[in-house]
Amino acid sequence: MSEQPAERPAAPPNYVDAALAFFAEMGPTEALVHGDRRYTYAEVRAAVLAMAAALAAHGVRGGMTVVLVTRNHPESVILQLALHLLGCRTGFVATYAPLRDQLDFIKHADPDVLIHDSGLADGLICDALALADRPVLSLGPEDGRPDLLAAMVVAAAEGEQPGDAGATTDAEPEALFYTSGTTGQPKLVLHRQRFYQALFAGGQFYRASGEPPMRHLATQELSTTSGQMPGLLALFQGGAAVLATGLAMDEFLALIERERVTSTFVSPLRLRELLGSPALARTDLSRMRYLNCGGSAAPPAVLAQAIERLGPMVRIVYGLTELPLIADYPFLAFDPAHPERLRSCGTPFADARIEVRDEEGKVLPTGETGEVWATGTLLMDGYFRQPDLTGQTVVDGWLDTGDVGYTDGDGFLYLVDRSKDVVITGKRTLKVYSRVVEDVLASHPEVRMAAVIGVPDEDLGEAVHAFVVTTAGATVTAGDLRDLVTAELDDKDFAPREVEFVGDLPLTPMDKVDKKALRAARK
Repeated sequence: MSEQPAERPAAPPNYVDAALAFFAEMGPTEALVHGDRRYTYAEVRAAVLAMAAALAAHGVRGGMTVVLVTRNHPESVILQLALHLLGCRTGFVATYAPLRDQLDFIKHADPDVLIHDSGLADGLICDALALADRPVLSLGPEDGRPDLLAAMVVAAAEGEQPGDAGATTDAEPEALFYTSGTTGQPKLVLHRQRFYQALFAGGQFYRASGEPPMRHLATQELSTTSGQMPGLLALFQGGAAVLATGLAMDEFLALIERERVTSTFVSPLRLRELLGSPALARTDLSRMRYLNCGGSAAPPAVLAQAIERLGPMVRIVYGLTELPLIADYPFLAFDPAHPERLRSCGTPFADARIEVRDEEGKVLPTGETGEVWATGTLLMDGYFRQPDLTGQTVVDGWLDTGDVGYTDGDGFLYLVDRSKDVVITGKRTLKVYSRVVEDVLASHPEVRMAAVIGVPDEDLGEAVHAFVVTTAGATVTAGDLRDLVTAELDDKDFAPREVEFVGDLPLTPMDKVDKKALRAARK
């Protein structure tokens, strides 16, 4: 009797199939907004199926890697869902990043297909094609390149389905995100389908719990996890994603009021700008539930001002591209019993777990400072094609965040530095955590921004050096600020040896202070 072939294991259900079934239920409810353009859930569902059919007709198949260079608009979301429905691996290029970094992303991703908005990134596409020839599709008319939007319209009119062109659908969808963190070698973070399954499950959970449908203003690009996650959560909850980029603060506030936005994301720098905007006083923010703030640490003085001006709508979020939501602190308010909590990034989010460990990996007790490790459902599947780096960063399912911090008795996490930014100074090899000093400097009413780094010093090994941006007309001196740090931290060795007054601080494209640039400027 001949041996029967082993039965092929069934592929896991594609999260997009579940999402499309939900979209069908939501029907005429508004789902995507971009300027005056509005998509209902029914229209998003039809567009995803038509786009998947158009992609399949142009040879896109499950298992392919597709790199996208697009702006924040409905078709970008539709395109991502369509590619994931086919079982593709997607990666959005950060259009705000330097051309060098954009090309590096494409080179590392090694895509089978490139897709770009018409009129956008032609130089980048030409440079990428010089590295390796590959098919290029456009969203909109572009000389010599197939127009996916036109093909989508044809597919919709003719009732074509993704399977009609023989596209495989058993491959699992994946996504690549470019990150270099605040230090280190640029790398691609891989999130497989369980990341998106968790987002869909989270949206459905919030809907079932009676949480009001979220209208999220998404100004972060889809190249980031902070750009993808909240917009998709809004869709998977039955709310709406309002898409926009490059808004001035008065436009940002006006859009929040006009579109009845209940959630958005800002960096600490953007929060400071919002609080200083004359438009804030005349803006109706009564529907705002979550003003999410993350990407870097917000000074307690700024958070205190936000609480006073806005009430309990600020939500501190802490995460990395590798694990996008580690901790959060929603409905931030001043607690007289715990004033220190304005320096906290909250407690573990959902099923995330946090441990603080010493350099040997031993878990430290509450209150002791060490390296922050975390795990949870949203943990990455690794660095794309970099198994050695993955093995160094993820150990037994736990991520080495590269941050330094401690927890209190109620589980609140406090971050004090990046591990590579700790300044080790003096004869007693004192560890100076830059955020601790920065928060004290920023508490001075005449200081607008502050950043601390370590610089080489013959006597101390490293000396604490502060860069300070003051308010207009400030009279504060370096001596005043050194005295403030000494008094607040009760240790003169924490005080910066030098305070350098600057007009502004260099920032990364994600509004983080670029300490690599500050160090380079000191060499």
